[in-house]
Parts: sequence; structure tokens; C-alpha cells
Amino acid sequence: MKVVKNYLYNASYQVLAIIVPLITSYYVSRVLDPAGVGANAFTNSVIQYFVLLADLGIAYYGNREIAYVRDDKKKMAQTFWEIQTVKTSMTLISYVVFVIFMNFYVGQPQYMWAQSINLVAAAFDISWLYQGLEDFKRTVLRNTFVKILSMVAVFIFIKDSSDVTLYIVIVALSNFLGNFTLWPHALGMLKKVPLKKLRPWRHLPPAVSMFVPQIAIQLYVQLNRTMLGIMVNEKASGFYQYSDNLVKLVLAFATATGTVMLPHVANAFAQGDMKKVNRMLYKSFDFVSALVYPMMFGIAGVSMTLAPLYYSQAYAPVGPAMFIESIVILMIGWSNVIGTQYLLPVNRVKDFTVSVTLGAVVNIILNFPLIHFGGLNGAMWSTVISEVSVTAYQLWVVRHDLDLKLLFKSNWKYLVSGIVMFVPVFWLNTHMKASWLWMIAEVLLGVIIYAVMVLLLRAPIVDQAKELIKDRFQK
Repeated sequence: MKVVKNYLYNASYQVLAIIVPLITSYYVSRVLDPAGVGANAFTNSVIQYFVLLADLGIAYYGNREIAYVRDDKKKMAQTFWEIQTVKTSMTLISYVVFVIFMNFYVGQPQYMWAQSINLVAAAFDISWLYQGLEDFKRTVLRNTFVKILSMVAVFIFIKDSSDVTLYIVIVALSNFLGNFTLWPHALGMLKKVPLKKLRPWRHLPPAVSMFVPQIAIQLYVQLNRTMLGIMVNEKASGFYQYSDNLVKLVLAFATATGTVMLPHVANAFAQGDMKKVNRMLYKSFDFVSALVYPMMFGIAGVSMTLAPLYYSQAYAPVGPAMFIESIVILMIGWSNVIGTQYLLPVNRVKDFTVSVTLGAVVNIILNFPLIHFGGLNGAMWSTVISEVSVTAYQLWVVRHDLDLKLLFKSNWKYLVSGIVMFVPVFWLNTHMKASWLWMIAEVLLGVIIYAVMVLLLRAPIVDQAKELIKDRFQK
């Protein structure tokens, strides 16, 4: 039950982190127009490289290390302060590099300086501590207030297309405040550790080893926006981000299992219980598959009218881009289970690193011809192919450790259910007049069809749901 509760909390937070920008983007897309939205998307993609340097792989590494030692309060406190010392130092170094970079930047500098607040905020991000402790409730509740506050601020202060800098500042400050609110409880919870006992730099080599995959991941997350801004225009960068926002909103429900399961699996691995590790993995893979198939087909089914209906007709190119990008929901869902829930917690960092590095290399190579000839849609196909390569490699490296037939045993049931759902939803979406009423009807129809098909085919997710309900009522 604890894993389920943590999943729900983390899924809620992941959705909140995306849904607030989505709500504000409905307003901002009309006020700032595509040029302002594109400027924000492009400059944000640039600052994320510096944020990446500041983090140095600690998002994954810190989560795992805290999970290893959380039963020993003294060790946990020492581990936290050592890792945080490394992170603070790296943030300072990263900001110095950013200042040097700004001497050569030829764009509009006010946007980049405003984005640099995100870099300062990175130093205060200790969400990895709470994730390692599996305390997701606190993270969600404290950040909910800050996210809502930032949303209100956007509606109050952003009035016209000249407010791009102010919009960037508001969003960046919300990140800073969200990170800062976790500190009071952490300081009260952690035991005092003498400075002379701290050995922070022992964490540097293993953190760097997990930094490499993060570089690779960010390359094909941020690089597409950056390259679209350079090779096409900043508007295309904005279109890519808006498509990505809607796709990642639904994907958050699936990837939330990775953050929740990583410390759980790491703790089981630390105790030498590999049977428990594998048992959790098979269940998690089936659960995620049951989610990502309808998400993929559902987004593809409504994509053509959802984007222009939501963002306005000026953002019509987002629709076809979303249709293409929907494929990554399935790929990222699977790679999240194999990579984040298995390879990382059992300390197979090298295999994880190679997989995401392969994805980054594929993405970079394909970006040049595909963006040149296909623009926005070309960038989307590059993203899809890179995610396919990541997932394929991860499945290949675990083929001797996991029973792949057992892993995919029931996937055909979710695939068939998804296709049966997609056909009528897509037909309605492309043949009926676009309206919110029809959009809601299409979504509800899709949910009903998928649920009925899963029940008829007796997919394992049904038994998991029955067990969960039974356990709940017994308590």
C-alpha cells in the first residue's frame, strides 16, 4: 500500500508540475503570442544545460544513496550534507560558467538573465532526499501551494506581449520557492553532523557516473528545442515545447512509478533480495504497460483538434507534432521501468548510461537532416527514433536477467484494447466540429472502450486492481 500511496502522491506532483504551466499556457499562448512563447522555450532550453551541470547526476544518485542508508539516521544525515555540499559547489561553478557564456551570447540577454534564476534554484533542490525516504506526500503538498501561487501571479501580472521577461521571472521564482519550502522540515529532521566528519568529495566519482546519462537524456530533451530555434526559428521551438507539455502531462502518470520504485527496489537490492526485485519489476512493467497504451492511442486520437482548440489556431502545427510524439509515451514508459526501476537501483549504471547515450547520439545525428527537411515534425520523428533505440538497448542488456516473454506476456491485450479505442476516437476527432464538448465526449468514450476491452480480455491489471481493493477493505 505504501508504494501505491507514494505512486499517487508522485503522480499528482508530476501532473501538477506540468498542469500548472498548461493552465497558464492557455492564457500565455494568447497574450505573449508564438514569438514570445518561442523566446521563452528557446532560452529555457539553453539554461537547462547549466542546470544540468549544477545537478551533476544528484537527482538519481542522491535518491539512491539516501534509500541505502535511510535506516541509520546518522549515516543519512552525513550522506545528505556531503551530497548537498557537492551540489552547492557545482551550482556555483555552473553560474560562473554561465556568466562567461553571457559575454558571448548574441540573443536578447534580459531573457537569459531572467532564466538564470532557475540555476540558482537548482542549489536548493533537495527533493532527492524525500524521494530516497519515500516521503512523497510532503513534496507534493508543499509545492502545490507554490505552483498555484505562481499560476495566480501569471494571470495578474502578464498582460501583453512585452511581458516575456516578467513571465520568465515568475516561473523561475516559483521553482526557487518550491525548492526552498522543503528546507525547514529537512533541517529539523536531520541529525547534526560535525564538519570534520564530512567527506563530500567521495561522492563525486559515482555522482559523475550518473551525470553522464543525465547529460545524454537532457541532450535529446533540450537539444531539439535548441536546434529548432537555431535551424528553423524560435516559434518552432515554442511549438515543440507546447506539444511536449501535453504529451508529458499524460506520461507523468506512468513515469511517476520510476521515482517511487527506485528507492523501494534499491532498498530490496541492498538487503540482497533479488527475488523481490524481479517480482516488483514484472508487476510494475505490466502496470505501466496498462497505462501507456491508452495514453499513446488517446493522445494520438485527439491530437489534431486538441492543440488548436487549447492553444488557439495560431498553434495548429502542434497537432501533427503531438500525433507523432505520442509514440514516445510507450517507449519512455517501458524504458522508465527497465532503466529507472531496475538498472539504476541494482547499480548497473554503465548499462543505463550506454542506453541513453545511444539515444542522444541517434537524436543528434538524425536532427540535422530531419529538422532541415521536416522542420518541427522532423524533430519529433528524431525524438521518437531516439527513444525507440534507448528502450531496445535496455531490453537487450537485461535479456539474460529477466524473462522477456514473461515481461511482455500480456502486452498484446493492452495493444488490442488501445487500437479498438483509437479507431472511433480518431474518426470522431477528425470528422466532427472541434469543440470542448466533443473533446470531453471523445475522451470519455475512449476510457469506456479501453476499460471494457481490458475486462473482456482479462488483462493482469484487473487482478492487480482487485488485490488492491481487497487489501484496502481488509484494513
